[in-house]
Amino acid sequence: MEFRDLDPILHNELRLKIMAALDSLDDADFVYLKELTKSTAGNLSVQLSRLEEAGYIKVYRSGGGRGSHTVCRITPAGIQAMEVYQRTLMEYFARKG
Repeated sequence: MEFRDLDPILHNELRLKIMAALDSLDDADFVYLKELTKSTAGNLSVQLSRLEEAGYIKVYRSGGGRGSHTVCRITPAGIQAMEVYQRTLMEYFARKG
């Protein structure tokens, strides 16, 4: 039996933290995710874009400039991707030598 590949989008520490947080919340704003993940604003922004491009999250922006507000929500595709990722990891650990 071979190992299944892990999703390269989720197999990144910061993106996985974001997805784990969003998987347990209705939504989360940028400031909360930044504090929770201890990320820089720039890195968080890049990783949110990657997750949104993959279809795993939806990012909602309101306002503009310094008064802008960003809220993120996991999508059904993101929920499914997390479930597959978790099952695949469990398969890795369930293997006996």
